[in-house]
Amino acid sequence: MPREFPRTRRVGEQLQRELAALIREELKDPRLGMVSVSAVQVSRDLSHAKVYISVLGTAEQTEESIRVLKHAAGYLRHKLGKLLHIRVIPELHFFHDRSLEEGARMGALINKAIASDRGNDGSDDESQ
Repeated sequence: MPREFPRTRRVGEQLQRELAALIREELKDPRLGMVSVSAVQVSRDLSHAKVYISVLGTAEQTEESIRVLKHAAGYLRHKLGKLLHIRVIPELHFFHDRSLEEGARMGALINKAIASDRGNDGSDDESQ
């Protein structure tokens, strides 16, 4: 993994805060679900930003929200240009953040394994 520079990390964190506020306050599209910006990764030259979002809802609602955000990327970039005092405003690329779903899935698997271990009292034949 390439070394992350403090400037790109700071710009990413600022973009995350500003994008969350812009999406919440400026975008009024009814197709847009409950969206939260979970992370922003900015390229070293600040020309591109990967914006990871999580959406409360079904997979269809998630895909629709991503389509809406991709369509509004130019508008959001324009608004960011007015808010941020940097020379280059990154091009925004939106992606679904699956980490929450994966965390919930892993938690369910761990709980299932613990429940199965508790159900196994040692009476099974271990020579199998």
